[in-house]
Amino acid sequence: MKAAKRSVKNSAPSDTRPLRIIGGRWRGRKLSFPAVEGLRPTGDRIRETLFNWLAPYLPDSRCLDLFAGSGALGLEALSRGAAEVVLLERDPGAARGLKQNLATLDSADGRVTEGDSLKWLANEPATAFDMVFIDPPFQQQLWQASIDQLAAGDWLANEAAVYIESEPNTSFKVPAHWHLHRDKTSGQVRYRLYFLER
Repeated sequence: MKAAKRSVKNSAPSDTRPLRIIGGRWRGRKLSFPAVEGLRPTGDRIRETLFNWLAPYLPDSRCLDLFAGSGALGLEALSRGAAEVVLLERDPGAARGLKQNLATLDSADGRVTEGDSLKWLANEPATAFDMVFIDPPFQQQLWQASIDQLAAGDWLANEAAVYIESEPNTSFKVPAHWHLHRDKTSGQVRYRLYFLER
């Protein structure tokens, strides 16, 4: 008599989800992040395309991951040569996960700040960023407010790069000196890369 198969449905749900770094010094490293509701990491294929676009500009850059979540973008940037990455995250559990992953990677070049990103942008920047990732929770519709806050302050270096990830039909306005460099759609995600010209 055959033993009954164990049902996957009966297993306890995991409170973490996997994240793999796809390039750079930590290529292939497998991490995890908390299963926070609404947290949606940028997919591997999109990340690969994005960081191919950014490859000439990323080394020694100072980056801001405005809605860090799983850390998929900020950690990938660190792996590929960014000098510093500031990861902003409002959810306490997700922020703890980011700190744990930086400790696992033994990285002193990433800094996690817990709090509301738009309130954080209302402060005066100490120094400008060379690269900013804007990938907020889609349901919160924070693209325009993020763009406006970045443009209103001195957050962006001359010729900085700004990456925006959204749903395909999302509309927003960027300043006239933000020039669209790349624009691509993959499934239900549209991703755009802008460069500033002053």
